[in-house]
Amino acid sequence: MAKTTFIATGDAFMTRRLPESGYPGFDRVREIIGGHEVRFNNLEFTAHDHEGYPAAFSGGTWAMVEPEVLDDLKQFGFNLYNTANNHSLDYSHGGLLATLKHMRARNMAAAGTGKNLFDASAPAYLDTPNARVAMLGMSSSFHDSDIAGNQSLNMDGRPGVNALRVSTTYTVEKKYYEMLKEVASATLMNAGQERMIHNGFSNPLPEGKLNFGGMSFVLGEVNERHTAPNQTDMARMEAQIREARRQADYVLVSIHSHQSPGLDTTEPDEFLVEFAHRCIDAGADAILGHGPHELRGIEIYRKKPIFYSLGNFIFQTDTTRLQPAEAYENKKMPAGSFPGELFDLRSKNGTQGYCVQENIWRSVMAGFTAEDGEITEIKLYPIDLNMGAKRSRIGWPSVPEDDAVLHYLARLSEPYGTKLEINGGLATIKVK
Repeated sequence: MAKTTFIATGDAFMTRRLPESGYPGFDRVREIIGGHEVRFNNLEFTAHDHEGYPAAFSGGTWAMVEPEVLDDLKQFGFNLYNTANNHSLDYSHGGLLATLKHMRARNMAAAGTGKNLFDASAPAYLDTPNARVAMLGMSSSFHDSDIAGNQSLNMDGRPGVNALRVSTTYTVEKKYYEMLKEVASATLMNAGQERMIHNGFSNPLPEGKLNFGGMSFVLGEVNERHTAPNQTDMARMEAQIREARRQADYVLVSIHSHQSPGLDTTEPDEFLVEFAHRCIDAGADAILGHGPHELRGIEIYRKKPIFYSLGNFIFQTDTTRLQPAEAYENKKMPAGSFPGELFDLRSKNGTQGYCVQENIWRSVMAGFTAEDGEITEIKLYPIDLNMGAKRSRIGWPSVPEDDAVLHYLARLSEPYGTKLEINGGLATIKVK
């Protein structure tokens, strides 16, 4: 089998049209992407002509753009997209299905969402001259109403996201466990669950386990937090990977995940590490992570790369043209307010939030080469999203003149034993 080249990027939260003649740095970014056969991006917006109602909950900013923005994103050269993320249902089922309709009309191969759970869980396939590539999309960041539903013998499924649900368990020492029991009893916070148990709809909790307002606590010797992927969701993904392995030469898994174990958002949560390893054990060749809007480290597991987060590729949240009433009501703004006013208030006129966080505005494009079914080399191309520019121009990627972001990613990757060789605006990882 001859060589096949891949490149993967992070989140495209795109809210503006690409200038007709591009922008400073566009040609170089497009040239790098175009030098690869398989070109992946996470599409983190909905694209339609008001074809869905605003959902009661959003991924943070309700993300809707005109369908023509999809044509602009394609100009970067991408040919494979994940659509599963916390913005997929910002405009309810109508917005999701309309986005997929407009993508199909433009021959944009995508996975991660669909008209039902089977559709959302299915891989997208891309045929290249030397290999067939499968890609599966999933998200662990979503509102419960976003989850795609399965079909039954007599009822259709529900449109939505291929969701990876996560269980979180807190282990606490006896003194804290008793405190929690006392608070729960005094406030009657578990009365609803207790009624469900009394009426036989729910099972009693085992000894040493406590429900505390929906959170699960276990009596133990130390205080710690553990997360694990939902086993039903995990098994569904593993089965799809095995099927994709039968039908394609390479299998990619895209996962959108915001969660982290603490305040350090560059660290992936415990469940995500288990998820990534199990996907590779099932037959995946690479894990393409994104979600926290910043880079996370790179792990090589069984000679397969795990990009825990590729950060942002395009990030333009504050030039969204429209927001629903809930966005303004949340900030106690009067009816008739405008998005620019909302974003000024949210960022305290550009002094807090994403706009002043350096790591939001620097990232990489991850290129890798596979030959005879094995990934042999990874090349990381830095990008800069123009932090400090005016709101009207911030968020487009260009290639920086220095290696600062590569050295930063090298530090993030050290805990996994991954070494980046940095030379002249490029980092290389040898897969051994």
